[in-house]
Amino acid sequence: MSTDLGAPAEDDLPEQLRIRREKRTKLLDIGTEPYPVAVPRTVSLALLRAKFGDLAIDVATGEIESVVGRVIFKRDGGKLAFATVREGAGTELQLMLSLDKVGQIQLDNWKSLVDIGDLVSVTGEVITSKRGELSVLANSWQMTAKALRPLPVEHKPLSEETRVRMRYVDLIMRPQARESARMRPTVMRALRESFFTRDFIEVETPMLQVLHGGATAKPFKTHINAYDMDLYLRIAPELYLKRCVVGGIERVFEINRNFRNEGADSTHSPEFAMIEAYEAFGDWNSIATITRGLVQESCQAAFGSLTAIYHDGTEKNFGGEWREISLFAAISESLGEEVDGATSRADLLKHASKIGLAVDPKWITGKLAEELFEHLCKEQLIEPTFVRGYPIDTSPLVREHRSEVGVVEKWDLYVDGFELATGYSELIDPVIQRERLTEQSLLASGGDQEAMQLDEDFLRAMEFGMPPMGGMGMGVDRLLMALTGLGIRETILFPLVKPE
Repeated sequence: MSTDLGAPAEDDLPEQLRIRREKRTKLLDIGTEPYPVAVPRTVSLALLRAKFGDLAIDVATGEIESVVGRVIFKRDGGKLAFATVREGAGTELQLMLSLDKVGQIQLDNWKSLVDIGDLVSVTGEVITSKRGELSVLANSWQMTAKALRPLPVEHKPLSEETRVRMRYVDLIMRPQARESARMRPTVMRALRESFFTRDFIEVETPMLQVLHGGATAKPFKTHINAYDMDLYLRIAPELYLKRCVVGGIERVFEINRNFRNEGADSTHSPEFAMIEAYEAFGDWNSIATITRGLVQESCQAAFGSLTAIYHDGTEKNFGGEWREISLFAAISESLGEEVDGATSRADLLKHASKIGLAVDPKWITGKLAEELFEHLCKEQLIEPTFVRGYPIDTSPLVREHRSEVGVVEKWDLYVDGFELATGYSELIDPVIQRERLTEQSLLASGGDQEAMQLDEDFLRAMEFGMPPMGGMGMGVDRLLMALTGLGIRETILFPLVKPE
């Protein structure tokens, strides 16, 4: 039997949930609020440990403090009860409740009404126990928030699905989850500081766009009632950031949320954070140097060195100069035959057939070459590697290579077999750009949902004169992956998951 609101009736609850709700009712019956608006708290557990961490064994300081934490361990004796509480950052402290300090009623209520997982406030003297454990010897206690659901067993690992779906439980239970959550803002601060020291200006560009562009990706579509028109969620901020460069903001960056209506796996999320940056009078070489600096400075901020320590203890060195390879040279070496930007689609199809690569008939020539590279080479790119020289027909916003036919000045940065960042010498000729975007619009009209649309306002901006520039984009979530060795769903605090 269920209530009209869909919640289970009291009689249908599992025993532990039912018992905890009964304890909530008992708290109310004795005049105690199970969810008070405020409780005593004079100091955090972390500050208390910092202040009294060097106390000798069996010392009474005479100092009274009020602390708050979640009960993670509880042992009840006859006249003395012990508990361990943990606060948000993971700091733990022992509590002691004795009959002579709190009285029979408060001690009995503690034993009968407090469960593992409850948040409590305890006021008492700061002491060390006979075993030297820093503790608060309670004079009084108060329920802060009664937990109606039990925590998972501490020594039993949570499944990935549970960690993702109930990140709040994951943060309570796993130090690694708390460390990962705190690493992200550390890295974000480092990224911004890296840009600021290089005289970049941070801007914000629209998330709702009339046209989708700046990347080849399938967009999410929505509708604005006020204008009765369809809009797209941003797949990339590139075209707006380039407008900024036209306007004289010569070094510009944005840390933004992007949305791509594509697959979700260990390296892809439909909603993700990205850095994009553009440097007037730079090119793909200068922007590669900046990108390497961004990664290295993020690693230094997170770990205090240029060596990242993964969740499993593996170390990854991000120091020094990074390896560079040519995309077509790498394909050629793997195939044992020469392939370059002028190789025909028919020849590429023959190579794909030889290696057993399933080919989508919609793939254009450049896409086929990129798929050959990913099939043959990408899993070998464990150390940071710039893969340089991509096909022209898959890079409509990028300048043609200065010496190689059919290739643009684009690199992708690979770490641990996945793409971390991409960089370019940007195309600044509005006539060629119009031709490229027109080709994209024809692909779109032919059913390619990832092709870009023709953005007349962007082309108009280019016609006012766009300086030579280098540009880059890097996934923030993927940067965290590169620094931790975790999958993308572990680096995003609340990734999109299907409803249960």
